[in-house]
Amino acid sequence: MSGHHLILGTLTDRITGETLDDTLDERYRQRIATLLIDRLGFRPEEIRPRLEVLLAAGERRAVVRLDFLVVLAGRPAMVIRFGPGSIVSRERPALSFSRLVAPVQVPVAVATNGEDAAILEGGSGKLLARGLEAIPSRAALARILEAAPPQPIPPERAEREARIAYCYEVDGACPCDDTICRLDPAPAAEGGPPAGGAQ
Repeated sequence: MSGHHLILGTLTDRITGETLDDTLDERYRQRIATLLIDRLGFRPEEIRPRLEVLLAAGERRAVVRLDFLVVLAGRPAMVIRFGPGSIVSRERPALSFSRLVAPVQVPVAVATNGEDAAILEGGSGKLLARGLEAIPSRAALARILEAAPPQPIPPERAEREARIAYCYEVDGACPCDDTICRLDPAPAAEGGPPAGGAQ
């Protein structure tokens, strides 16, 4: 066991070639990675798995891992947040990540449990489609990017989204969840860390 995940052995990450612990959750992530590459046409180098994101809620801080960030032509284009169980509970934090991983709004946010998915418009939060088969292909995502000029995220918006993500991802997490790194409170003299940001 590692944290609260049953380790079944090891597996090879489809995107990076790294050796990872073989858990039920990781098997779902690898299925998503295979879908992105084999069926939707993304190149492995365009997909950033396990992206560490710093969240701050007042003096409380934690680093959590975003499952996938897709980058096209150097521009963040889609975030994918995986979690077992209800997709609805993943939709809001997925939107928050779309507003935290870059200085500009990421156009598409996906919440998935590996069996189903909700595809959301990052800026408005509007539900665009449901189902893994509805995740945009590389060509479709390129068209979405072309039609969506970069929208800067104001600092106060980023701070609010970091608090929301912290509430969903950290406050409600099992203390033994080793995918979350809780940090010591920021010293008052330093004024605290940025509200959110990719590491």
